[in-house]
Amino acid sequence: MRDYNERLLLTLLQRNGPTAGSDLARMANLSPQTVSIILREMEAEGLLSRGTPIKGKVGKPSVPMSLAEGGVLSFGYKIGRRSAVLLLSDFRGTVRHQLQLTYKYPMPEPIFRFLREGMESILARCSPAERNRICGIGIATPFELWKWNELVGAPADAFSSWKDVDFHAEMAAFTSLPVSVVNDATAGCQAEHIYGRGKEFRDYAYFFVGAFIGGGVVLNHSVYQGHQGNAGALGSLRSFGPHGESQQLIDTASIHLLEARLAEFGIDPNELWAQPQDWGHLTRFVEPWLGQTAQELAKASLSVCAVIDFEAIVIDGAFPEPVKQALVERTRRYLVNQDMRGLVTPQIEAGMVGGNARAIGAATSPLFERYFMNGSQALSAARGAGRGS
Repeated sequence: MRDYNERLLLTLLQRNGPTAGSDLARMANLSPQTVSIILREMEAEGLLSRGTPIKGKVGKPSVPMSLAEGGVLSFGYKIGRRSAVLLLSDFRGTVRHQLQLTYKYPMPEPIFRFLREGMESILARCSPAERNRICGIGIATPFELWKWNELVGAPADAFSSWKDVDFHAEMAAFTSLPVSVVNDATAGCQAEHIYGRGKEFRDYAYFFVGAFIGGGVVLNHSVYQGHQGNAGALGSLRSFGPHGESQQLIDTASIHLLEARLAEFGIDPNELWAQPQDWGHLTRFVEPWLGQTAQELAKASLSVCAVIDFEAIVIDGAFPEPVKQALVERTRRYLVNQDMRGLVTPQIEAGMVGGNARAIGAATSPLFERYFMNGSQALSAARGAGRGS
């Protein structure tokens, strides 16, 4: 029971920001005395920090409490088509350290070598106190990666080695930290839900346009992963090729299409991934890609809204901010021309987290396993308290 109450208060603070104990007690339907005791203990543990007292009301000044900077840390590791990203972040979403590996296509041996060496490098930069506050590592990866050899341009026989990879066993060889494995697009959705636009909507679909497009689903303020952790596999939505052939959204609305177009004209596709990202000199190729991708996203948005009455569609991706804003605006315009019979038009909104969403989202998995609860219970309690006030 005590563990539940601690998770509830931490979740409310994460969702609502600095909040006074009296307000937390009302939101959580707990007695002020119980909340006061829990907050003091979590502050002593370094999980919470005390804000400046707010005066001007009847009684004692209220003191807002918030998640402590660096109170809990976790690793996040994203395995992508073109690059792997390893970062260490805290439970406020602040990235402390980050490393990146680029490659032609991912293979198990270099992927785990970079992870092992990267963790050693980052841990060497951390103080003993910081190392003691690391609660685990989350790994964001496409599920059934071995089936993607044609899309990543890898030889089928070599790439099939992914089928026998046991992430937990591989990690146990060099770390005792708890390991969580999550679908990469779902991880991006989790990051947006916690640190981005997720606080604004109850139910929404999330599209992340990377080298491969993917997505996630949020229902009743909670990221829904499904029975097998593969809910929101929006990249697998049906689409059609230029000759009417059946394809998936991943084949018609992904950055790998832009990469292929650049390669046709002798331009190195790696220019798309150079940091900091700037696609301004590639406008000739980016413009037609934007038009096609926006049309596909408009159609996909209606498809998912035909199943669940989403209030919003949130779009983010591994591209520069101006490209994201242009894609969102064009998707809105294309949506107007779609057949909307029987449907309620969703809001089309830009995500906030950006290209790092999958790695940051991966880092949230250990946090939720140990410190937070999957939003709906806490927020339901908060809404119930609000109705009674």
